[in-house]
Amino acid sequence: MTPRTLPFDPKLRTSREAGWMSGRAAKSIRWIALLGLCAAYLQGGLNKATDFGGAIAEMEHFGLMPAAPFAVATIVLELAASLMILAGIHRWAGALALAGFTLMATLIAGRFWEMAPPERFMAANSFFEHLGLIGGFLLVAWHDLDSRARLRTSARDR
Repeated sequence: MTPRTLPFDPKLRTSREAGWMSGRAAKSIRWIALLGLCAAYLQGGLNKATDFGGAIAEMEHFGLMPAAPFAVATIVLELAASLMILAGIHRWAGALALAGFTLMATLIAGRFWEMAPPERFMAANSFFEHLGLIGGFLLVAWHDLDSRARLRTSARDR
């Protein structure tokens, strides 16, 4: 295998160019990865939509008033941004929306530094796991914007 064909060659744009994965397999894996990133938001949005009283109680628990508009906004954001990511429609915007939402929700609900042990341990783990989700969404946004820029550059160079 020459250095040009290594799957991690930074000069290659896609796994297909590297010759180690078909386009269909790469697209399927990418979609499953995106579904994994969005799973908690799809589940959360659907649960809040089907148990709106519970969604309102959750908003009140975290001091978000008026609770009903915050609950509606949360449901719409979780579901719409997830669907944007999965459908590839302004994927970057959906990813940035969920990154921002996750950051705000984590700062509101995951204040591990205010807790006593043993709750602090679990809350700290959750806080940093959510930072990982934010990083994942930022990577999705960056990749989508980079892909769009490459397409524009490629079309202009023709």
